[in-house]
Amino acid sequence: MKNPYEWLADRIIAHPRIVGAVAVIVVVIALYGLTLVTMETGSGTYIDKATPRGATLTHYTDTYGSDAIMVIFESDDITDTGSLQYIERLQRDLSDERYVTGVSGIVDLLMQGNGGTLPQSAAEVNHIIEQAPAELVSRYMPSRMMTISVVTLQPGISKDRQEEVLNTLRDVIASSDPPPGITVTLSGSPAFSQEMKQEMGASMGVLIMAAMVLMVVAVMTLFNHVRYTLLPVVVVATGLILTFGVMGLSGISISMVVIGAFPVLIGIGIDYAIQIHSRLDEEARKSTLPDAIRTTVTKAGPAVLIAMLATSMGFIAMKFGPIPMVGDFGITCTIGVVSCYLAALVIIPVFAMIIRYRPKTPKGKLDDVSACELEWKGCDVPPVHQEGSRGTFIEKYDAFLGRVAYRIAKNPVPVLIFVFLVAIIGFSLDNEVPISADEKTFVPPDMPALQYMNKMTRTMGSTSTIPVMVSSGNVLDPVTVKWINDFGEYEVSHNDKVTGVTSIATLLARYNNGVLPSTEDEIRQALARIPDGTKKRYLNGNIEAVLEFSTVDLEIGQARSQIELIRDDVKWNTPPPGVTARVTGMTEMFAALMDDIKNSKTTMTLLGFGFILGFLLLAYRRFHAVSPLLPIVAIVGWNGAIMYLLGLDYTPLTAVLGSMTIGVASEYTVLIMERVDEEMARGLDLYTAIQTSVQKIGTAITVSGLTTVFGFSALILSAFNIVSNFGITTVITVGFSLMGAILIMPAVIALLYRAGHPAASDAGKSAPAAE
Repeated sequence: MKNPYEWLADRIIAHPRIVGAVAVIVVVIALYGLTLVTMETGSGTYIDKATPRGATLTHYTDTYGSDAIMVIFESDDITDTGSLQYIERLQRDLSDERYVTGVSGIVDLLMQGNGGTLPQSAAEVNHIIEQAPAELVSRYMPSRMMTISVVTLQPGISKDRQEEVLNTLRDVIASSDPPPGITVTLSGSPAFSQEMKQEMGASMGVLIMAAMVLMVVAVMTLFNHVRYTLLPVVVVATGLILTFGVMGLSGISISMVVIGAFPVLIGIGIDYAIQIHSRLDEEARKSTLPDAIRTTVTKAGPAVLIAMLATSMGFIAMKFGPIPMVGDFGITCTIGVVSCYLAALVIIPVFAMIIRYRPKTPKGKLDDVSACELEWKGCDVPPVHQEGSRGTFIEKYDAFLGRVAYRIAKNPVPVLIFVFLVAIIGFSLDNEVPISADEKTFVPPDMPALQYMNKMTRTMGSTSTIPVMVSSGNVLDPVTVKWINDFGEYEVSHNDKVTGVTSIATLLARYNNGVLPSTEDEIRQALARIPDGTKKRYLNGNIEAVLEFSTVDLEIGQARSQIELIRDDVKWNTPPPGVTARVTGMTEMFAALMDDIKNSKTTMTLLGFGFILGFLLLAYRRFHAVSPLLPIVAIVGWNGAIMYLLGLDYTPLTAVLGSMTIGVASEYTVLIMERVDEEMARGLDLYTAIQTSVQKIGTAITVSGLTTVFGFSALILSAFNIVSNFGITTVITVGFSLMGAILIMPAVIALLYRAGHPAASDAGKSAPAAE
């Protein structure tokens, strides 16, 4: 059976236009898939709905959850009767909309204190405000210049329906003809989520454009020795389209973490295009075009495939973490690098065959050298100086790397002791890096929806709650109702962070003249008096009920402590037999996210090491295949140190740093190992082989790393803090990866190979390579 690479080469050489047409059809299909790509926010991006916690949260949200929409009114004097009449009229219009169960605000308080009608004079307004509870007034009207109305939605409506309601409310407000000087703004979680989606789309466009521009600069600067310098950029753009197409057709949504994947895959994918293009240019200088294409596809194709699969191992490990959007990030990156690889393998040879590719006319006598230096696998022509010259900068750089690698290989132990000592310090400092799980810190700080939410929190206090779901055969049993009431009162009286509680028990007492019903008949009668819309927020048939604890504004770390305290209190105040109580809700989800980030970064890193170790042992079938991993262990430790020193936090995105480092760095370290093996197979001793290998491909790896850095640098431009901080760390990580390949790998190889094959280290058999 013919090798698939040979089959592809034959098809390209014999029918380049047909292969090109097939490629165009695939791209067209991908463009259709691109139109199916969706943005995703909300709990589904943070927690797996298939887990017990995720299933509980989903059930709570679908059954009871309802994110309220806040309507913020601002003017010079919001208590002006004209403004109040407008607010009352607008509230009535908003309450008539679909999925809205009610609207409440300061006008309801004024009407309640004025016999059901709105006061007609400033004196009446001021009198009622002075008589009303100060806490209630300050909640709805923190100042004379602002008031907030709360639009309550039906429990369990989807995010899409919430967006429909938002858009409808905006239309109603736009046509409501407000009095001069009054402004109306929508806020709350639904508005925050909707605006975050819009920001994600804008940020993704900026990141992709920035990464592509940086790629153009990089290849024109570092890869201008070949014809059609920008061809790799076209290849990566095509790979990007294929990635979006696969995402759309397979239903992978874009979250605020996934938007960081595109500059990453651009930065990595450009390597594959450069490798294929460089190898084609090299082969075209010394053979016919068909032979050059055949050699490129059959030789460079498998070599780049190994590098691509090694990189993918780190990304695949991300799928096994507990945070869904991190798994989607890994899958998106994997799809992206595979797409870029396939695009490079097909587009470059097809393009070359159709336009009858010819290499640039070489300058001087460095034609073979230029191609070899920028081709990762190298060639048989070593870098040489022109006669009478002192050598080019690249030659001097290669020679310098070779000398450094030789000295490191001769003295590996001190180097490795220092390297791993720094790594150990880094692993220790890594435990001190803070973990951030507050969604508000992830998004652009100047996002209007965030600013309005912060304003609302400052004026109304915390709008989030900590729900406790109570389940039993009959939650309306008098004993269970009493426990619900007693537990709520216990938390309010014993926990200074809890400001109040609402439950089916408090509702029963409210609709029973302030007295908790004590018999089944009393419970049944009081229950009948509770409006259905209110009752459904706290009762699901007779098998489930909810207590909602309101709290002061809490940081995520404080919320995490409060949730643990409530869980302990549930154990202390033992529920009646057959009754269970579980803490759930969005606050619990974000609090648990801190543990998920801490655990997942370790899990993904270990899995990444395991996957790539298995891959290397399978690919090379020898013990020395572990050598590329040892520098990466040190690099992962350095990452922890640099995050601590820069004052960065671990977020759902930076949690992938370890596994991504494994994927990126392994590409470089594997290439060094392969080249050393190749040089030793030619008869060189160990130390000379190390020097020659680093000298021949050091520039190529450096150029590759720099192009990757250019792509990753685009992440720093993101308005999302979670993405920009990730960009800073990944740029540094690529730098560490280059150091690991060029400086640490020679020491590792020298030590392992010398221990395994002492004869190979006999430096006397061959003099060091010429400098």
